Amino acid sequence: MTSQQAALAGRHVLIVEDEPFIAFDIADAIEEAGGVVIGPAMTIREALELAAAEPIEAAILDVNLPDGDVGPVIAALADTGIPLLVHTGAGLTDELGAQYPCLRVFAKPTPPPTLAHVIAASLMDENRVVSQPER
Repeated sequence: MTSQQAALAGRHVLIVEDEPFIAFDIADAIEEAGGVVIGPAMTIREALELAAAEPIEAAILDVNLPDGDVGPVIAALADTGIPLLVHTGAGLTDELGAQYPCLRVFAKPTPPPTLAHVIAASLMDENRVVSQPER
């Protein structure tokens, strides 16, 4: 077992992505690395429902979803201190960037195994920077 598989083994990773092929590629990478996929959620509503119902330990989030930007999901998860990673073709909105300056942002098309590796490394790092909003 690699250190990445050990870090993700049994860990619940929420995937929020409205493009099915990208969502399933990310899900496959998380599962191949030993993680448990929650979702993928394709809307803010689905993501918030999953976040409320499931034990989420990390999340990979797209910004632009059919029902708005992912801000409400980030807000719901940021206070938990879990690793959050944004995977987007459009970048963060200025508001989200200002509110969550430590949020890790990866431009599409970042390979899904890279995203899984970053999530695993974040889970291994006990001293990780938490994506808390600035107040």
